[in-house]
Amino acid sequence: MTDITQTTSPPLAALRPPLKWAGGKRWLVPHLRRLWEPHRDRRLVEPFCGGLAVTLGLRPERALLNDINPHNVNFYRWLKAGLRIDLPLIHDRVTYYAYRERFNALVAEGKDQTAPAAALFYYLNRTGYNGLCRFNRAGAFNVPFGRHKRITYTTDFTPYRAVLAGWDFTHGDFAAIPLASTDFVYADPPYDVEFTQYSAEAFGWPEQERLARWLAAHPGPVVLSNQATDRVVRLYDSLGFTLTFLDAPRMISRTGDRTPAREVLATRGLASAHSASG
Repeated sequence: MTDITQTTSPPLAALRPPLKWAGGKRWLVPHLRRLWEPHRDRRLVEPFCGGLAVTLGLRPERALLNDINPHNVNFYRWLKAGLRIDLPLIHDRVTYYAYRERFNALVAEGKDQTAPAAALFYYLNRTGYNGLCRFNRAGAFNVPFGRHKRITYTTDFTPYRAVLAGWDFTHGDFAAIPLASTDFVYADPPYDVEFTQYSAEAFGWPEQERLARWLAAHPGPVVLSNQATDRVVRLYDSLGFTLTFLDAPRMISRTGDRTPAREVLATRGLASAHSASG
C-alpha cells in the first residue's frame, strides 16, 4: 500500500523547492552561496530557474527568474500569489491519467496560465515518474505514472508568498531577459547530453554556444553550471571563464547509473563585490 502524506503548509524556515526537477541543484547551493554572498545586494537572475532550488537556497531579496517552460512559471506565479489547492490529491494510476488528460485539455484550450492548471501541474509533477517534466512536440505533458512508495503533497502554499514577494517570473528564451548591467546571473541550462526535451523546444549544441556568448557579454557577475563534457569545457575556457570542477550526484538516470557526474562551474566578473542596484 502506498503511503500518502498530505500537509497544509510548511513553516517558513523549512521552505523547500515545491516541485521535483530533473537536474535540480540543491546539492550545489553551498558552493554557490560562497560566490553569491559578496554580491547579495544585487538582483539574482536565473535564465533557467527549473525547480527553483538555487533561488530558494540563496534567498535573495530581488530576483528575476525565467524558464522556457511556461507551466512551471505559471505555477510559480500562482505560488507568489498564495496558491491553495482544492483539487483532491489522490495517488493512484486512474486519477493520475485523468488529471493528465485534464491538464493537457487546459493547455489545448489556452487555459494553461490559470490556477487550475497550476494545481494540476503540481500534482502531475509530484506523482509522475521520477519527477520528470517532459512534453512532446505538440506541447502535451506525457510523463507516465510514477512508482513512489511515499508522497507528501502540500495544499496551502501561502508561506511562500513572503519569500517570493521581491521575485519576478518570466517565460521565454534566455536572450530576451531584460538584464541590468549589475545583475548577478546564475545559469543552469539543460546538460550537454543527448536528451534535452524538457519542453516543446529542444536545447541542443547551437543553443549551448549561443548561451555561452550571451553570458560572456554580460558585464556583471556570471556563474554557469553544466556537465563537464569536453566541448563545454573548451567553449567556456575559450571565452575567458574561470573553471572549477565538481562531482554532481546523479539523481535521475534512465539506465540506473548513479555514478557521480562531472560538473563544471564557469565563472567571471566575481572579483568586484561592490554594492549595486539594478
